[in-house]
Amino acid sequence: MIEFRHVNKIYDDKVKVVDDISLDIKQGEFVVLIGPSGCGKSTVLEMMTGIEKPTRGSIYLNGKDIRRLNETELRRNVGHVTQQTSLSPNLTIGRNIGQALRSSGSKGQTEERINSRTKELLKMVGMDPLKYMDRFPSELSGGQQQRIGIVRELAREPNILLMDEPFSALDPVTRRNLQDDLKKLHGMMKSTIVLVTHDIDEAFKLGDRIVLMRRGKIVQSGSPEDFLKDPATKFVKEFIGRDRPAKNAETLTVEKVAVRRAITASPDLGLARAVRRMRKMRVSTLVVVKDDETLVGIITARDVRKHRNRPGKIADIVQGDIPVVYEGSSAKTAFEALFLGNAGILPVVDDSNRLKGLVTKTSLAQQLYQAVWN
Repeated sequence: MIEFRHVNKIYDDKVKVVDDISLDIKQGEFVVLIGPSGCGKSTVLEMMTGIEKPTRGSIYLNGKDIRRLNETELRRNVGHVTQQTSLSPNLTIGRNIGQALRSSGSKGQTEERINSRTKELLKMVGMDPLKYMDRFPSELSGGQQQRIGIVRELAREPNILLMDEPFSALDPVTRRNLQDDLKKLHGMMKSTIVLVTHDIDEAFKLGDRIVLMRRGKIVQSGSPEDFLKDPATKFVKEFIGRDRPAKNAETLTVEKVAVRRAITASPDLGLARAVRRMRKMRVSTLVVVKDDETLVGIITARDVRKHRNRPGKIADIVQGDIPVVYEGSSAKTAFEALFLGNAGILPVVDDSNRLKGLVTKTSLAQQLYQAVWN
């Protein structure tokens, strides 16, 4: 729980950057601070880290006045991610994360446990431990480095994760992928997250609650739906955008708008039977899953034709390296994979890689049309 009580921040030149803010942030909540440049949002975040001190008023972290917490207590309770990751350049990715795990203060942190947990954390953001653990930060892209920066902070198991424009320096596609990763991680770990952004689309996509600031004051605080249905002032309406009904498609998730039942097959199914199944179901693609619905890949009619003179099973020719979309991902993410990439269909999976449905170009287009114009 984070509590602001009549907090003010005034600098030496008598400029009031934060003006009498009172705000409660609940445990496990994802709150996004947004507003025009100079509105005070980054200063609010810096006061939560202890970098800045309130001129007047009080801030409480889990019931304790932040001014009474020493640096060690703050570091243990509060993680901080910025635009620039502070990964140690001379340590491998595995050692960067392991260092954070060692400093978390958790008991029973054997080297075996640290190594196992490092692998788990990498898998959470879609990075193969075998491929990335022994690499150095300089060998990663900007998006990959930011993924590691987020994972490293979460490895410390902070009660609160503060994020100051963490994705603003990244290209649009990488930024959206990282947003999806962050949303998934929040659902799994339930840390309290407070994120500062200037991007209203990012705020609508990520936040359980949005806090819009102007001239040091909170103008409106509420869910994305609250902002859409009942903007408090003319400024709020203009800030979220006149075209927000169309942009509202960004907040729609794949399971709400475009998930269809997939036609599946076992990897042990013979190729001849796979062809018969395709013909019977009138589809050109089968989604291949294990008995527990874990996704293996896909097989297309074209794949089978290439091997029609060779006896075998689906497992022999299945395409395993395919794009997928997670439950909770935005419809926009699915759109980019289907229409800007080469994917013909897009399996929807949960955190355990179990199949939950399917997105196709037709179903996505139909549902987006309904969401935007109907």
